[in-house]
Amino acid sequence: MLKRYLPILTWLPHYHRRLLGADLLAGLIVTVMVIPQSLAYALLAGLPAVVGLYASILPQLLYTVMGTSQTLAVGPVAIIALMTGAALSSVAEPGSAMYLDAALILSLLSGMILVVMGALRMGFFSNFLSHPVISGFLTASGILIAVSQLGSLLGISSSGFTLVERLMTLTPNLAGINPYTLMIGVGTLAFLIGMRRFGKNLLTGVGLPGGLVDLITKAGPVFAVVATTLMTWHWQLADQGVAVVGDIPSGLPALSFPWGDSSLWRALLVPALLISLVGFVESVSMGQMLAAKRRQRISPNQELIGLGAANLAAGVTSGMPVTGGLSRTVINFDAGAQTPAAGAFAALGIALITLSFTGWLYYLPIATLAATITVSILTLVDIPMLRQTWRYSRSDFAAMAVTIVLTLVEGIEAGLIGGVTLSIALFLYRTSRPHSALVGRVPDTEHFRNIERHDVQAPTNAALLRIDESLYFANARYLEDTVYNLVASRPELEHVVLICSAVNLIDASALESLDAINARLKDSNVKLHLSEVKGPVMDRLKNSDFLDALTGRVFLSTYAAWREFS
Repeated sequence: MLKRYLPILTWLPHYHRRLLGADLLAGLIVTVMVIPQSLAYALLAGLPAVVGLYASILPQLLYTVMGTSQTLAVGPVAIIALMTGAALSSVAEPGSAMYLDAALILSLLSGMILVVMGALRMGFFSNFLSHPVISGFLTASGILIAVSQLGSLLGISSSGFTLVERLMTLTPNLAGINPYTLMIGVGTLAFLIGMRRFGKNLLTGVGLPGGLVDLITKAGPVFAVVATTLMTWHWQLADQGVAVVGDIPSGLPALSFPWGDSSLWRALLVPALLISLVGFVESVSMGQMLAAKRRQRISPNQELIGLGAANLAAGVTSGMPVTGGLSRTVINFDAGAQTPAAGAFAALGIALITLSFTGWLYYLPIATLAATITVSILTLVDIPMLRQTWRYSRSDFAAMAVTIVLTLVEGIEAGLIGGVTLSIALFLYRTSRPHSALVGRVPDTEHFRNIERHDVQAPTNAALLRIDESLYFANARYLEDTVYNLVASRPELEHVVLICSAVNLIDASALESLDAINARLKDSNVKLHLSEVKGPVMDRLKNSDFLDALTGRVFLSTYAAWREFS
């Protein structure tokens, strides 16, 4: 039981020097590379840059103790930062003390929700976020984040958390573009994109080994930070209007609890729930993918608890909501991390930077961080997925499109809630009209296929009706209508066999409909039979009176029923 809730006890007793060396190296690499991201994501959320550093220390240490992924790196991420900023701006003025308190309350609420979900083993709850909705949400969020960074890249102000708000506040200020900021921002963008697209080929062409090439290309943001910071310091570009990070408080955050007003907690409850779900889906998806590469496993329910503990830690250490980040996790994995200790070493490295070296970041241009964010979130815009979904399922594309439009126009909460609501509604509509088919026997076999698609043998006095959906309240009446229309159109029928090979559930409403069908067919001198009923479904039917009143039989196979009536 202790190992279940403290997974560190499963790997720490077997820790040895070789693992220590690999984890130390990975931790060092992650420390250097995620500092620009941590600063940038805090600014994206409208918070002081140092909050991103705070959120990368104790939350990661707690996840090391309670998480089940060997390589997941926890901290601020772009999507959660955007959602955090949208949630906080609705309850407080950015830059105010209340805004900071709200960020801590949001972290605490998210942590509480995740821990409770984990304790109740509700990892399945994330399944309600369908892939088209998540893909649409990520695509729209990527566009929003990119547009939100235009002001910082151009050296002008913009605000808002929808596409319309951003463009309306950005357009009037275009005349005030700062040329120095523009050069830094566009230059950093070009450098980072060039490193991603051409860096490997160029570095490989000069004879560098593959491992070093990967490290250099991934360290592009670090090189950009160092170069632009030195340029800004050397030429004193801050005096020319280039916005810089400025003073970052040194030292570790003090432990505190943001009591806040009860109305503030209530106002942030729904945003905290959405942040928790999105963060969990992003984190567990990444964790499962990397675990599969090493033939390892993670526990989604324990991941809820681990991520919940990380967010609780962020809430009491002046942080912001966190989750398992895509880019920092990939860096950690590629750097050779073997155990969660690599994340702990990275957290300690960031703590050291926060304690003693934040002064070095004073001249770091905001435009550099904006370019770093923009390049990192370009992968979220998944155009191929949009095309594939359009070709494969128009209803799924509708849910995706609604998510994208609402996210861009109304905000991320409206987009996510609207997409989930529509996808559930479309599912209910599809399953409320279940596909069914009259089947017949393929000659000289025991296989049965749709009589409209195949040349089959079908008895004249019996209808073999295959139901291709579980039976529940939304489609119970539709089943009744299907059977009644079938009987009305074929006066010669004496038997109706419902083939239940695809039926995994018959709820109380569907059972009532089966009773009605049985009684109605009995009045028409037609017997109702069942075939291929699954064990769990049969167990529930045995707990009712339906089988006693059934006018026909329950056949083990459709072939047995066909032989009976042919």
